[in-house]
Amino acid sequence: MAWTFCLSGSAIVKAGANANSDIVLAGAILDEWSDEVEGAICTITRKDWVADYASITANFKPILADLASDLIAMKMVNYDPGGYTKPQLILDVLKDNVERNLKSLKDKSDQEVMD
Repeated sequence: MAWTFCLSGSAIVKAGANANSDIVLAGAILDEWSDEVEGAICTITRKDWVADYASITANFKPILADLASDLIAMKMVNYDPGGYTKPQLILDVLKDNVERNLKSLKDKSDQEVMD
């Protein structure tokens, strides 16, 4: 299931230049976080986006990528916030985007046009 919605590189870039280099290179941990995030997105929105991914049109897949990469980046920043001068600022920016995207994905009328 890992990396259905986004590539690891998009999460790494969003975590920023000060992301812990050990975690950036830790494929197994990033894979696990990808699985966790995809499961959370499906649970919170009450729709199995992973199973339905092939039927989602190209114009709507980026919202899933944006949301998943934001959530994974948040985990990366939280793993070792010591490298950042203002980690809370990064987390707040990511959180604002997460909330907007989740709101849209939870909306049944938005879900209907995505399939």
